[in-house]
Amino acid sequence: MSLVLHLGVVEQPYRSRTKGVLAINTGDVAAILESKYGIMAAFVRAHRDDITGAIERSVGDALANLIARRAATDPWGRATQVIQTKFNDFISSGEAERVGIPGTPTKAALRGVNHRLLHPYARRNARRVSFRDTGLYVGSFRSWVSGDGHR
Repeated sequence: MSLVLHLGVVEQPYRSRTKGVLAINTGDVAAILESKYGIMAAFVRAHRDDITGAIERSVGDALANLIARRAATDPWGRATQVIQTKFNDFISSGEAERVGIPGTPTKAALRGVNHRLLHPYARRNARRVSFRDTGLYVGSFRSWVSGDGHR
């Protein structure tokens, strides 16, 4: 059996203040960020050991519960939660700007573009971290494991 760790987002629409603007969702944003910056790939490169360790602990704990005849647990659940938290921290702490992703910090982050504010493009807006504007992209990030049933 082959197992795959997936990184992605739950698709949610972004609200637009401008009528007539095409709706964009978190899936669109994730695709744009991955093609332009390779943000999730950079996260995996920077945190490969953390990801591996989280999976090992999660599966080990589930196996220990099974052997001890305690309630069965999702062997991946704890690991996926750890991965999601690490990704959120990767973006929110600004670490993503320090791992060698070309084009970071982004121009929008340096200019303080912030769509949570009434005037998102105002010059007085403080600099923000790259890849975290509204918080919807980071908040919709998920990791999960699937198996294809064969090698």
